[in-house]
Amino acid sequence: MVSQTQNGFVTRNDLNYFLTELKEQEPWLYSYHSKMLQMVSTQIDGAQKSLIQLRKNGYDAKSLKFAKYSKYRTFIYNQSGFKIQDGFLHLSKIGKIKIIQHREIPDNAKIKQVIVTKSKSGKWFACLTIDTSESIMDIPKISFKKAVGIDVGIKNFAYDSNGNQTPNPHNLKKMLKPLKRIQRKVSRQKKGSNNRLKSILKMQKIHEKIANRRKDFQHKLSTQYAKNNDVIFVEKLEKLNMVKNHKLAQSIMDASWGTFIQKLEYKCKLFVEVPAKNTTIDCSRCGNKVPKSLAVRIHRCNLCGLVLDRDHNASINILNKGLNMSAKVGYKIPQELREVTLVEMPRHQRSKKRPSTYLAVVH
Repeated sequence: MVSQTQNGFVTRNDLNYFLTELKEQEPWLYSYHSKMLQMVSTQIDGAQKSLIQLRKNGYDAKSLKFAKYSKYRTFIYNQSGFKIQDGFLHLSKIGKIKIIQHREIPDNAKIKQVIVTKSKSGKWFACLTIDTSESIMDIPKISFKKAVGIDVGIKNFAYDSNGNQTPNPHNLKKMLKPLKRIQRKVSRQKKGSNNRLKSILKMQKIHEKIANRRKDFQHKLSTQYAKNNDVIFVEKLEKLNMVKNHKLAQSIMDASWGTFIQKLEYKCKLFVEVPAKNTTIDCSRCGNKVPKSLAVRIHRCNLCGLVLDRDHNASINILNKGLNMSAKVGYKIPQELREVTLVEMPRHQRSKKRPSTYLAVVH
């Protein structure tokens, strides 16, 4: 028997003891590596703690449910039972698998964990967690002369303050016809039949193709901005409120601005989100308010006579706001656009909410 906590959940250690008893009853479990089975206990324990925290925060969190065999696609090797050698991934109790390695593992790195995942379309991926000594030999310098403001939208995916515009690729819209066709086919077929399973696989491949195109586009664009600019300013969007507009919800979700902003954040030297209020309305030259609907694509100021694309005007406002604000980045951005150097922060000064290990020092 296993004991339960005061919240009605079983602890991780008790789950592992239960696993030992279960192995004696079910000998087929010896075909799987012990660490892989113990990581299931760790996942259950993590899910239990999340539910407890949600209930403490006032949410109506339901109980845990068993994952179906067809939907459980991930297993984890932790600490032992794996190695990579001569282009093969060796997994204990499974064997060696030929892999396509996307990047070299540093010589001083130690592999701590391997997460093996099967995608919905049937492809297998292995994600490695490695422990390597941090090197701060090349401490980057940041020049605010190489700063840019970016406005994201539906017509133009991105329009920056330098006047560069990137059209929206509309990845979902281009694949909507075959996707609708296969979804209708799936809905007509009998549940549990082989033909339905084949159709579902085709549907999942289309979804994966759309996701891959979106990721490829966003990675290329974010890398381009990170290489050419030291500081990137974007507006802080309330995406959940924006998708309540049912006419634009599909286009907003297809654009996936949130994942693009995440990629910018971890790639660039310094990333700052600024308030989105009035970035479209304010004139970037004189500050005069020029209200306009979504249908109006040109900004025309009746005070200073400025005429330019509304997205370009918004991106300049985002840049100006970013250069003037100081609260979100922890130091005052100088008006004269001086240089700053990133230096490593002591451990006791690192923020738990924002896991940045660097502090900017103004020259």
